[in-house]
Amino acid sequence: MRELTTDRLLLREWRDDDAPFVLDMCSRWEVQRWIGARPRLLTDLDDARATIARWRGYDDGRHAVWSVRRREDDVPLGTLLLIGILASGPDLPLRPSGETEIGWYLHPDAWGNGYATEAAARVLGEGLFDEVLAVTYPENTASQAVCARIGMRHLGQTDRYYNMTCELFSFTTPR
Repeated sequence: MRELTTDRLLLREWRDDDAPFVLDMCSRWEVQRWIGARPRLLTDLDDARATIARWRGYDDGRHAVWSVRRREDDVPLGTLLLIGILASGPDLPLRPSGETEIGWYLHPDAWGNGYATEAAARVLGEGLFDEVLAVTYPENTASQAVCARIGMRHLGQTDRYYNMTCELFSFTTPR
């Protein structure tokens, strides 16, 4: 995984010693309530380590899940993901759709500072895919605002992904 930087941020691979932060962030309902069709809270460090291992498994040279950190002091802020989005369907586990999704979630202590916008814009700026999608819960207006700030087009509601109704956004890489 290639590290990426902005003026304020470092995006790098998740490490095992990040588990206490992941547990803290992902054991909070205000964070997890927006993640997936069946949000779930992490309960212990083993759960956090398993989450980190799963995130590392997405790295294929183009897809990845980054730890978003403040450059000046290496404080962890949250996560930024660029992964294959799962298509809705009757069979579990859900199957890949062949499309790519960008997403983010931050620790509540990091909310309201523009970090999600900055990290997502940096990853989209890599131009790894012609089109990148984002999906949000219809009520998640904060993430929808990030989508608008990074130049994503709102395509309306869809049920094509994750067996849930989402607001769908699209970013087309300028060529």
